[in-house]
Amino acid sequence: TAPIERVKLIIQTQDANPLIKSGEVKRYNGIMDCFTRVASEQGIGAFWRGNFTNVIRYFPTQAFNFAFKDQIKTLFPKYNKKTEWGASVMVNIASGGLAGAGSLCIVYPLDYARTRLASDVGSGKRTFNGLSDCLVKTAKGPSGVMGLYNGFGVSVMGIVPYRGVYFGMFDTLSDMNPYAKAEGAIRLASNFGIAQVTAISAGYASYPFDTVRRRLQMQSEKPQSEWVYKGTVDCFVKIMKDEGTAAMFKGAGANALRTVGSAMVLVLYGEIKTMLG
Repeated sequence: TAPIERVKLIIQTQDANPLIKSGEVKRYNGIMDCFTRVASEQGIGAFWRGNFTNVIRYFPTQAFNFAFKDQIKTLFPKYNKKTEWGASVMVNIASGGLAGAGSLCIVYPLDYARTRLASDVGSGKRTFNGLSDCLVKTAKGPSGVMGLYNGFGVSVMGIVPYRGVYFGMFDTLSDMNPYAKAEGAIRLASNFGIAQVTAISAGYASYPFDTVRRRLQMQSEKPQSEWVYKGTVDCFVKIMKDEGTAAMFKGAGANALRTVGSAMVLVLYGEIKTMLG
């Protein structure tokens, strides 16, 4: 799903990209236009630009998410899923959200680097020449090491609804799945269907927060006097005022296409839990 992820990031961040804002690089008019131009301007291999960073970010993120979720869930009271369904759902959402926030604290600089590497556009010189160059240049910039955490606050705000829906909805729907104890392909297919609905719902629930986060990350290495957005609230307000509500969901279609991977992770997680009892 790396090519889809890169297209999503380019479309999502283009209104904060200096090369596009200056007119040096033409705007991308949708998913297909972006796919076509990246291939012609940068080559097929460019679809995987920043993917190495995403890979080394992804595994610890998922590991921490699942580990934290199960541990955090033990801190809440246990509720009967049949007689106290509402309370049980809230525990699933809360534990999932807190797990996501905890893991984000650890891997956020890699998430920042992923955004910046993937958002390089056009056929000219790159802004950053790889992961280490991105981290070092940003850390040496006006904001110092904290520049690597630009947008962290809104990321935490967004990770709660994302992971809350991601884990909470999956656990809740899995408990209601009439084919949960079926054998073979029927069980797997039903679990995948639940996971796919969950992943898409979680993506849309948190997407405005993700858009603001990416916009803030795009200005991290600059002096604050050159920042377009002065903070989370300012970014929300300016996007809504200048571009409209729909701008909060730029790239959301491409994001929905790449949720297959997230759905497969949820199914695998459920299968492993079943095997381990």
